[in-house]
Amino acid sequence: MNAREPRGWRAIALLAGLLSVAPLHAQQAPPESAPVISAERLMATVRTLASEPFQGRASGTEGNAKARALIQARFDEMHLQPVGGSREQSFTFVPRGKGAPAAAAAPMAGINVVGRCPGTEPGLKAIVLSAHYDHVGIRDGKMYPGADDNASGTAAILELAAQCMARPFRHDLVVAAFDAEESGLNGARAFVASGVVAKDQIVVNVNLDMVARGDKGEIYVAGTHQSPALRKLLEPVAGRAPIGVRFGHDLPGSGEDDWTLQSDHGEFHKAGVPFVYFGVEDHPDYHQPTDTPDKINPDFFVKAVNVILDALRALDEGLK
Repeated sequence: MNAREPRGWRAIALLAGLLSVAPLHAQQAPPESAPVISAERLMATVRTLASEPFQGRASGTEGNAKARALIQARFDEMHLQPVGGSREQSFTFVPRGKGAPAAAAAPMAGINVVGRCPGTEPGLKAIVLSAHYDHVGIRDGKMYPGADDNASGTAAILELAAQCMARPFRHDLVVAAFDAEESGLNGARAFVASGVVAKDQIVVNVNLDMVARGDKGEIYVAGTHQSPALRKLLEPVAGRAPIGVRFGHDLPGSGEDDWTLQSDHGEFHKAGVPFVYFGVEDHPDYHQPTDTPDKINPDFFVKAVNVILDALRALDEGLK
């Protein structure tokens, strides 16, 4: 997630009255034709992306290129189609914000990896499923592995893409692994500006950023304040979820507790595209060298990804 000040318990308490928590119920079983989402596979992907050879995946580094190659290989295995003639989409950017390297003032190159799972009903708009694969790299000689931020989201979109290829949605699912989020949401901005999928042809962006560290057993859904119709589609999903699902962190005027512009979905929002953002609240290891895979509870992680799959199918069925 793009760097921001940690959120305190006071701010969380102020929002508590505005956020609704769903009851816990048994989740619907996946269809027999689709592969089971695997905690072992999710964790294996996170461990790889957060490992020493990937060096924190900072944009423009060898470790970042290794992460991109891993994503490309998985897209190849699933036979995701290219978007705009290619799966790799290059762009240039000037790093900015707290996630930017201190000495970087000149333009840098970034590369998004984008693939398409074709829908069953031609003529419908696309759902864009996104997560950023970069992190902040090495600072002061210390590697920042970024296991939750955002190896978790990257692992999740790979699992969800496989679900779509096994049992396609009505809408096209465009799966986007964005680069250079940490230095200013640059990959998402380039994608939206490129028009490779025209913004008026995107029905919703579903963005995942930090979805594995459910230390309190809950995940947040932001974006329904801006698009109340989406909440009606997602409340039944929350009601049958095996983890806590809270709606919120999208209220204007709430400062750092408003996540509307704090990850890649912000660029879709600014372009007028509805978004749904899934993420956990900041934890003590956020943007620290201690954001490591051993801090993740695999049981929560796999349940969270199944909830997101349920949400995707609900949005796919409910949106035109």
